[in-house]
Amino acid sequence: MAHEAHILVVDDDARLRGLLSRYLADQGFRVTTASDAADARDKLRFVHPDLMVLDVMMPGESGLTLTASLRSDLGDIVPVLLLTARGAPEDRIAGFEAGADDYLGKPFEPLELVLRIRALLRRAAAAPAATVAPSGPVPLGGLNFDVARGELTGPAGIIRLTGGESALLTALASKPNEVLTRDDIAAALDMDDSGERAIDVQVTRLRRKIETDPREPRFLHTVRGRGYVLKPGL
Repeated sequence: MAHEAHILVVDDDARLRGLLSRYLADQGFRVTTASDAADARDKLRFVHPDLMVLDVMMPGESGLTLTASLRSDLGDIVPVLLLTARGAPEDRIAGFEAGADDYLGKPFEPLELVLRIRALLRRAAAAPAATVAPSGPVPLGGLNFDVARGELTGPAGIIRLTGGESALLTALASKPNEVLTRDDIAAALDMDDSGERAIDVQVTRLRRKIETDPREPRFLHTVRGRGYVLKPGL
């Protein structure tokens, strides 16, 4: 990013919180820390981070619940990376369903965390311009998606998308009526090791925002054995 990226680290482990704060600062980030979800909410009244690193297992409100609340209630949408000692596939899927952009199991290498943070920041900053945009907005019934701006709008105004949802819709809308494989989508979403099911979760979440009936999609179709295709229309 052009400016010094600001990271909010939320973890109830004071030792890990301190280590992450120092390490990320050494890597050139500006860091704010919070000890739990309530502390994070207080900090978010005064700071506007570029990315949040949240521990899943915290006393009181969990990282999953906080992530879901941020996605549904708050106006400022920033990438969220979840940290957890529970790394089973179903736990990772729960993280993505809550609205997380990435998921890293404990213990982890600090360098891997930094690389994932930088990948998320690049995606947040550059994803809308990564491909050649079609001329004009892409129509999706009563909605329109501006590929260049990464912006989905409807009769009531802007419909907020998470970073993953925006990256997915940008990739699909940039190649309308063309099937994108899961490998294509994984690359667009920086989900190389997240597995097919994590991509399917992102597709499911996006359908909830663009389809009248997500169970009978009109625009975002599954092509069995191949991938997904976006078919715009009025």
